[in-house]
Amino acid sequence: MLHRREFSALAIAFLITGVLAAQTDLPPKGGSHEEGGSYEQGQTDRKDAPAKPELQEKTSVTHRSIRIGGQTITYTATAGNLVLRDDTGKPVANFFYVYYTRDGVTDITKRPLIYSFNGGPGTASVWMHIGFTGPRRVVYDDEGFMLQPPYRVADNEHSIIDVADIVYVDPIGVGYSRMAPGEDPHKFHGVQDDIRAMADFIRVFTTRQGRWKSPKFIKGESYGTTRASGLADHLQSQHQMYVNGVILVSMTNLNVERGDDLGYATILPYMTATAWYHKKLPADLQSRALREALAESERFASNDYVVALFKGGRLPATEREAIAKQVARFSGLSTEFVLQSNLRVERNRFWKELLRDRNLTVGRLDSRYTGTDRDSAGEAPEGDPALWAWDGPFAGAVNSYFRDELKWETDEKYYIWGDVRPWRQDPGTRVGDMLRRAMTRNPFLRVLVLEGYYDGATDYYSAQYTMSHLDQSGAFAKRIEFAFYESGHMMYLKNSELAKAKQDLVRFIQGTVAAQTTTH
Repeated sequence: MLHRREFSALAIAFLITGVLAAQTDLPPKGGSHEEGGSYEQGQTDRKDAPAKPELQEKTSVTHRSIRIGGQTITYTATAGNLVLRDDTGKPVANFFYVYYTRDGVTDITKRPLIYSFNGGPGTASVWMHIGFTGPRRVVYDDEGFMLQPPYRVADNEHSIIDVADIVYVDPIGVGYSRMAPGEDPHKFHGVQDDIRAMADFIRVFTTRQGRWKSPKFIKGESYGTTRASGLADHLQSQHQMYVNGVILVSMTNLNVERGDDLGYATILPYMTATAWYHKKLPADLQSRALREALAESERFASNDYVVALFKGGRLPATEREAIAKQVARFSGLSTEFVLQSNLRVERNRFWKELLRDRNLTVGRLDSRYTGTDRDSAGEAPEGDPALWAWDGPFAGAVNSYFRDELKWETDEKYYIWGDVRPWRQDPGTRVGDMLRRAMTRNPFLRVLVLEGYYDGATDYYSAQYTMSHLDQSGAFAKRIEFAFYESGHMMYLKNSELAKAKQDLVRFIQGTVAAQTTTH
């Protein structure tokens, strides 16, 4: 996630998915966008500059136990920082991580290792760490709605520590991760630079922990899926590290082009899910199960609706009216509003319009959440009520957790959101194609995509389109799996969906490892 801290809440919400409206496509200062480029290329140091204190590495090790599936699991948590150095040995950056390992494992070559991070770009790994797969979890109610402060963590009975070891790592500029004194704080704030830095962390960490023989997985959320897709290829091509699986949670479009009009079609099923949740669909559609309503919406979106959008201004008036009625039927909006929008309903207008009659807006990242604006006029919400319900609980819980339980003593601020702007987009980089290339060169590499039906930022139907066009031949179809949830961007906050996601993850991880033990 990238923003300056003075940005409005609305700006922050619009950046969490990594789909950035305006980017500055400038080359990194003194750096190279080419694969394998040196971090220090073009850098010069002033000889008269005072010496800066060198970064120091430290760790804090604690031991705990947890009950998972009726079994007591003992584990070790190591909070630490790893100093990234350039080819000359000069400290460049300081990565903060938390490493969870199950105790009593006699053969780590059979124990999966997962590298996990979040997105933004510019947000810490806190969300999946103490929200999804870690052994301790922020306390919400059963549906995933915030409780009264102060906030706390509790044992996560759906953690994956029983089946895999996990490394939660914060990219440079977020969490406790920092550049070395005197270095450009934005040196790694670009698509390729970020991938290179994270790949170096993974390489060094894997080596130090003796985990080259372990099955390895990369798990990213939101913009983290952009990073994870690029990493799969970069680790192979630059470090000869082949991973077993890539887990994409609330996936971005991975730079797979689809055009403006197609986006209006792929977002419609999300609108159907949102309208269904808020009981705004016509009675015959509202009475159906969510999945049944979505199936009908998907059929319309991928057939008649796409054709109508393709025709543009050449669409006859009678067809325009008929299509508008169908879009209204599946979106919960009025036919008049759809016609006024030229059959193309913008997401921000949908979030404002759907519950306008109730003086409410719906959340962008999870449309189950509702908010109240200053007034009910206008075409866009003031902010994202979903993000408002997440920031406070996670920040409060993680700060106390690190100090009280992981014994990480520091007065530094843990940046849930870091200042990583401008984020260099690296024109020409297509991380989707990088993932495709990784799958081509590693025939054992498998991908799991997790999507929430109520996520309006990285919607589930667009994710299906992206993956189906990543490899248009269909050769990888059997190596790409999907799992869907009746929740939003952070589907794991709802307890029933967290339990389901745990099962999906275990099935994927164990199935992937088992499949790769066989020979051709």
